[in-house]
Amino acid sequence: MNVYDFDDTIYDGESCLDFFFYYIKKTPYLIKYIPRALYAVLRYKMGKVTVEQALEKYAPMVEEYLASVEDIDADCEDFWNKHMHKIRPFYKELQRPDDIIVTGSPEVSVKVICERLGIKHYVGSVIDKDTGKITRLCMRSQKIPAFLEAYPDVQIDNFYTDSAKNDKPLIDMAQHAFLVKGNKIIQIK
Repeated sequence: MNVYDFDDTIYDGESCLDFFFYYIKKTPYLIKYIPRALYAVLRYKMGKVTVEQALEKYAPMVEEYLASVEDIDADCEDFWNKHMHKIRPFYKELQRPDDIIVTGSPEVSVKVICERLGIKHYVGSVIDKDTGKITRLCMRSQKIPAFLEAYPDVQIDNFYTDSAKNDKPLIDMAQHAFLVKGNKIIQIK
């Protein structure tokens, strides 16, 4: 079975950041949060923020905004209409019917792109659509319990990621692991 990280792996970029810019177009006052959002993504990519620190520092701001979103499902459909082109071409060449996506991105968004790509299995962060509350953040070491809860008996044959550091626990679980840099795939295990 192949398991994939999503952002900067299958998707060319950080979908959460792109979603943030999508909402800036709909809600221009969010522009004041651009430096903070970019800083947060940079710190995450560099491994300088724990899952707990991310939740403590950024979740209240995100949750407050998400609670005000009228129809997040429609927004996700619209977002993917505009961003589908950012799925990297290599994925279609490697795709298998039993692929699993494990990502920090919200399942409400990932569900839409997975349906469009024909991916039936995914695990991501969970957001209560009514309250905006983040009930599960699926990042770094938090990916393991989320993955095992959903797929307790799965053996990972091949794992694909953009970050050997952030996804080390999943790399350790896999028989083979691959680092994705753009459209280049390098076996690291």
